[in-house]
Amino acid sequence: MRQFTARFATPEEIEAWDSHVTANPNGGNMLQAKAYAAVKAEHGWKPLYLAYETADYTSFNLVLEKQVPLLGKYWYMIKGPDVASPDDLPGIFEANRRFCQEQARGVFAIRIEPDVEATDDTRALLARENLVKMPDLQPNDHTAIVDIAPDPEVVLKSFSSRGRNAVRRAIREGAEVVTAEPTEENFRAMFNLMGQVQQGQKNVQVRSFDYFKAFWGNFIAAGQGRLLFTYEDGKPSVGAFVVNYGRKGTYKDGGSLPRRKQYGDSHLIQWTAMNQLKELGITSYDLCGTPPASELKNPEHEYYGLGLFKTSFTKTITDFVGCYDQVISPLKYKLWSAAGEKIARGLYVRRRHQPFY
Repeated sequence: MRQFTARFATPEEIEAWDSHVTANPNGGNMLQAKAYAAVKAEHGWKPLYLAYETADYTSFNLVLEKQVPLLGKYWYMIKGPDVASPDDLPGIFEANRRFCQEQARGVFAIRIEPDVEATDDTRALLARENLVKMPDLQPNDHTAIVDIAPDPEVVLKSFSSRGRNAVRRAIREGAEVVTAEPTEENFRAMFNLMGQVQQGQKNVQVRSFDYFKAFWGNFIAAGQGRLLFTYEDGKPSVGAFVVNYGRKGTYKDGGSLPRRKQYGDSHLIQWTAMNQLKELGITSYDLCGTPPASELKNPEHEYYGLGLFKTSFTKTITDFVGCYDQVISPLKYKLWSAAGEKIARGLYVRRRHQPFY
């Protein structure tokens, strides 16, 4: 097991934060970006910037902190830690324990969410660490990831016949994808398209327009995002917000009008995004959210329809390990688990009308 030390990043490292995160062993994650930290800072979280050092590499990870009355500080290491191997996770956990005892006092628990694939071995490793398994928070803890490194024709041929035919027909019939300007009008149009998709979905807490406006605007301003539309009758009919971060692309948000006339427009917008990202040196494209592999054919799953669409681009579903809590203070964590988290989430939702996480 590698030994790690934890520390807060220096001001110089924070200034160049994205370059450090994207140099992590797995290339980081868009939810560790400085643009995202700025969004969360306006929605109840304090961004912290941590560096984990071992003999042959340093891993930079964004941590979101909430102050919980009577209990102390709760940390959310969103989509982290980023490690070279799952075997490095115990070293990170030990570094967390020491760091919270010596420098970050008052932290009673740390929620982790590493982009480590769920296998029997990784589940057993995490079980040995006495972590507490928690429900998934991010939609792409189960997802479809397309390898876009090969030539475009090779990538297109890797799609299912339904996916290929949809792209080719949309092109043949003159469908067009436009990169939209980051205006209030276009952001409103995108938000409305997302609302069309979310209608009727169960267990969906919709964030505010202001949240998405800040997210989209921050990533576009950083050169890490783009908004794509197709149009019918002069109005946006399909929308996609796509992130480029390091060598990874992500289909972050999407929406569409029902009963559209143009066949294949939703496939074409994804194909266009992939080709634009490829020109930026992106090698993988995360379609951001499917059912788990074991639930892919379950029509009752809330992401069943999304799974059908996204597996037309790749048949492979990637299941990550999801969320676990590392307990720092057992007594305070017991109170948090018994009632604290439920109360904190309820109060936050009532006050802010936004999801807690």
